[in-house]
Amino acid sequence: MISKNLPSSGKPLEFDDGVLVPEEVRVVNRILKNAGFVPPAVEQLRALRRLQDELDRVSGPTTRCQIQARMLSLDMALESLRGCCCVSHEYRRRIAERLSERAQSRAEPDAF
Repeated sequence: MISKNLPSSGKPLEFDDGVLVPEEVRVVNRILKNAGFVPPAVEQLRALRRLQDELDRVSGPTTRCQIQARMLSLDMALESLRGCCCVSHEYRRRIAERLSERAQSRAEPDAF
């Protein structure tokens, strides 16, 4: 049986994502948010989205490799913030280096 006498009856429920966060941390987060600061992970996710948009617009293989190397670097930084790593940092670093080398070799004109 549904009661019509509840104060929020007929209104959408409001879910607060901060219910599991301690009160003092919520206060600090709110102050930082109001001051225009964002967590590093959010800023890196925004940067990844911008790079993905840029990658969708470019067609040159050199530029695409450079963007992919930057995306990989940001992805590695995000994983370190999360405290997890599915692929070893050394392996990812080598992939990033390989992408950068490939981009540089394509950017250099062939010497005859």
